[in-house]
Amino acid sequence: MNAETVDLLVIGGGMAGLTAAARVAAQGGSVVLVEKAERTGGSARFAGFVWTTPTVEEMRRVNPDGDPELATALMDGFAGGVSWIRSLGVECRPPVPVLGFGRGHQVDTNHYVDTCERLIRDRGQEVLTATWTRSLVTENGVVKGAECVLPDGSLRRIEAAWTLLATGGFQGDPSLRAEHLHPRAADIGLRANPHSRGDGLALGRTAGAAFGKKDAGFYGHLMPAGISLADPARFVELALYYSEHALLFDTTGERFVDETLGDHLTTMALLERPEARGLLVADARVHREWISASYVEGIPGVDKFQLCHRAGARSAVADSLEDFASMPEEWGYPGATIRDRIKEFNASADWTGETGTADANGTPAPGRLLDRRPLDEPPFYVVEAAPAITFAFGGLLTDAGTHVLSTDTDADTDPGGRRPIPGLLAAGADAGGLYRRAYAGGLAPALVFGLTAARTALTGSPAALAR
Repeated sequence: MNAETVDLLVIGGGMAGLTAAARVAAQGGSVVLVEKAERTGGSARFAGFVWTTPTVEEMRRVNPDGDPELATALMDGFAGGVSWIRSLGVECRPPVPVLGFGRGHQVDTNHYVDTCERLIRDRGQEVLTATWTRSLVTENGVVKGAECVLPDGSLRRIEAAWTLLATGGFQGDPSLRAEHLHPRAADIGLRANPHSRGDGLALGRTAGAAFGKKDAGFYGHLMPAGISLADPARFVELALYYSEHALLFDTTGERFVDETLGDHLTTMALLERPEARGLLVADARVHREWISASYVEGIPGVDKFQLCHRAGARSAVADSLEDFASMPEEWGYPGATIRDRIKEFNASADWTGETGTADANGTPAPGRLLDRRPLDEPPFYVVEAAPAITFAFGGLLTDAGTHVLSTDTDADTDPGGRRPIPGLLAAGADAGGLYRRAYAGGLAPALVFGLTAARTALTGSPAALAR
């Protein structure tokens, strides 16, 4: 086994890991990046927007249960992250609105991650692909690197002042999804790379890292049920973003969520309903204004309904609401009930965000905070939807400097009181705490905290944390 010492060992070559490694290399530091897959980039290769909320106040509004220290650090570092991307010669387009409350930039993420890898290599630093990290190296409670298995099966010990866990989260492992999200989560679709299977989580826990936040949820989107997501091109083209303007019914024929608050939130809610599937119903207006239109400025609009239909999704066009009563029995939905609920929805004259129609038991149906217009313009477009995950919000708890925090205190307490584990950092989807049942961008935190990890590695002292 060869021994060596570098400023930073990065385990995971996605957005966060490549950003950290490239920044260290650019500033003259020594770094080794280890990636399990044959190619770097991770799930960042399937994304295209770096965005978050424009202010801390807006972040607190949409993400009230997230860690405020991490949220503030994200806001403070976002402009610098965009400047870093541009400094590499990667196009970062002018800001546009995202999800109605956010603001961000379209970026060629493939160009970005490839540029980061090239910078690392050009500065004489190492990128090891198809290399698995077997264990962390620790001494007296201080993480000092890792032992890695090279493609030929040989073992290599890489010693480092700091080790960054950036393996992309645990969403690729069905058993971890079931354990940390919901029992049904084991069977939901994956709209991310398949290699992020909890390696960072497992490594961090062997060093005594804390996991959280409790019941944090996940980021994902509604996708047509029963359609394979093996082709990454489908992650975006089949995503049912327009659900924010449609109505979603579960297998009992009832609405259960305010769809207008965001497709990503509706996705989490559907996971907890019977069979984790539902019928998404839109009318001609929604088809015209949203299903066929651009979801984010700069992205061309396509007819999502036609894409789903051609992909083989369970879908139909109803010429009138009465057609719902003839819904095929094998679909497993009470079509007449859904018809009646749509009629009740349309007849609600005093529609507010607080109240709505009532179901058969007199229980108020969810109100609509945003798009309150009726769905009364035929024909009606129906697609069966199911939740799919991009990444989980739970992960290794960190502070704003990306130091991984220990389990010295209860997992549900404020992470600000925890002791950092000397020498160990985490960023990207391996890090938890920023979001809880809310979402305001995934690439932006990976970018910002990747840069933060680089700064910590170049300026911090693990020995000081060990005192």
